[in-house]
Amino acid sequence: MSLLVTVPTADLAAAVLARGPLPDGVEVRVWDMTTPPPAQRLDIVVPSYLGRQHLDSLVDIEVGLVQGQMIGYEAVIDRVPAGIPFANAASVHEPGTAELAVALTLAAQRELPRFVRSRDAGVWDRAFTSSLADRRVLLVGIGGVGKAIARRLAGFETSLTAVAKTARTEVVEGVGEIPVHALADLPAVLPEAEIVILSLPGGPTTHRLFDAAMLARMADGALLVNVGRGTLVDTDALVAESGRIRAALDVMDPEPLPEGHPLWTAPGVMFTPHVGGASTAMSPRMAALVRAQIDRMLAGEEPVNLIRR
Repeated sequence: MSLLVTVPTADLAAAVLARGPLPDGVEVRVWDMTTPPPAQRLDIVVPSYLGRQHLDSLVDIEVGLVQGQMIGYEAVIDRVPAGIPFANAASVHEPGTAELAVALTLAAQRELPRFVRSRDAGVWDRAFTSSLADRRVLLVGIGGVGKAIARRLAGFETSLTAVAKTARTEVVEGVGEIPVHALADLPAVLPEAEIVILSLPGGPTTHRLFDAAMLARMADGALLVNVGRGTLVDTDALVAESGRIRAALDVMDPEPLPEGHPLWTAPGVMFTPHVGGASTAMSPRMAALVRAQIDRMLAGEEPVNLIRR
């Protein structure tokens, strides 16, 4: 069986090949989708990292699978031509996103931006700051990213609870049992949390889940960390609550944040420009996923992470 696989960069092609010799009949080519397709039949197409452009180049050719490079897919899937299966990149970005969630939490709690500014100004500015230890942490979302965050928080001696679609007890390797409340109970459990970490996906069911009324239920001084989707939070409402509550964001709405937007100067808010998955962990994990899809296709098995069949 022969397979033709395209990836958008030479670096990703090299990472795929670095995992060992390709099976007989499998070819990997670099195609960034800005030029005509290399063949009329492509078995696996990997678009660029953001993956929102040039998908119309797949019209009028036969494609076995579009393999996205992001966990989130709501901004991409409707641009993939009808009839082409699509898989997301679950297993690729969870470690990097969880790392950044913990980094943002620690930076906000220990006021690292303040100390960086003091250093730049040549000022020796000692301060008593908040800990991560002994804090009540609420994970809003306990999927792949939420569990990865929980595992990384296990050594920080926090009190962990979670919120998800349904109530249950979730057993997370390396952590143990985490009590999970139903999403409908979020307004009731939210006021008890000192740190709230969002990792839910986007979409209509979670759009502006943290609106003015929900943000108002957060305790004074509580920290909101968002590594899920910017649309989970009503940005205007967050600006209005800034100063009473704090925020550490990797995602926001809109993105990129326009010049002069009040979030730039909102008190108690720090953010990074949507870089949760943008680390050295991405390329080897993406290459491993592409190789897994190749192996499954050769074996006649369904691809993993299918969002649309």
